Amino acid sequence: MTAAIIDGKGFAAGLRARIAGQVAALAARGVVPGLAVVLVGADPASQVYVRNKGIQTREAGMASFEHLLPADTAEADLLALIARLNADPAVHGILVQLPLPPQMDAARVIGAIDPAKDVDGFHVTNAGRLAVGLPAMVPCTPLGCLMLLKDRLGSLSGLEAVVVGRSNIVGKPMAQLLLAADCTVTVAHSRSRDLAAICRRADILVAAVGRPGMITADMVKPGATVIDVGINRVKTEGRTRLVGDVDFAGVAQVAGAITPVPGGVGPMTIACLLANTLTAACRANGLPPPEGMAV
Repeated sequence: MTAAIIDGKGFAAGLRARIAGQVAALAARGVVPGLAVVLVGADPASQVYVRNKGIQTREAGMASFEHLLPADTAEADLLALIARLNADPAVHGILVQLPLPPQMDAARVIGAIDPAKDVDGFHVTNAGRLAVGLPAMVPCTPLGCLMLLKDRLGSLSGLEAVVVGRSNIVGKPMAQLLLAADCTVTVAHSRSRDLAAICRRADILVAAVGRPGMITADMVKPGATVIDVGINRVKTEGRTRLVGDVDFAGVAQVAGAITPVPGGVGPMTIACLLANTLTAACRANGLPPPEGMAV
């Protein structure tokens, strides 16, 4: 058995095209969604990520506001910038790139963002709203995973899902989204007993732990749909390559469908950031968000 490859790159391209169409329709009504991205410091990986966000934001027809601050910026100055962005009607989404320098408290910074503009979905208000089933801004990576799962499987109702990883960014919100889709959900983690047995129960297995190749073929139920959130850089024979949390070659012989790394979940993250910005712009103007892009 060879698993079908879930093409996140292709799905993300289609999602961005739909978003661009919705943005054009909004612009015709005088509303241009605006995304503000704040980067503190000069981390090379973050710089590339922020640059890509800016490119895709503008390609979608949105307004892009980039704020590049030196690494020694005081937390008070960052909070003052966030306050100005909260008050700016042209800005519908605010994203502060993590990690932050050591002189800053990430929780305090995230907590200063207006929850309605928190397109990363990290604010405690959005986490709480998601947990109790109210409309919320959802973290982009879990939202992208859910879109891929629904595109692949249709209804998820009644399926058994296992999420390996319990981070606030992926694991916990992923579990909440799957619960809302009527799955039976187990969250496994480093303290779980007999992880392999837990994983083998899953019709849907989501790996989000940051450990290369942790999920092996013997841990996967035949025919399961496997979503690999991991992006790990490993060196082999002097070359650096990207691999996921799943042993792709082995698991692909057992699973029914699987996301590759790269080209699976990764491209969905920025696409869902744009979707969240569009949703925020619609809500700010009393309009319903586009179907299939919001929770």
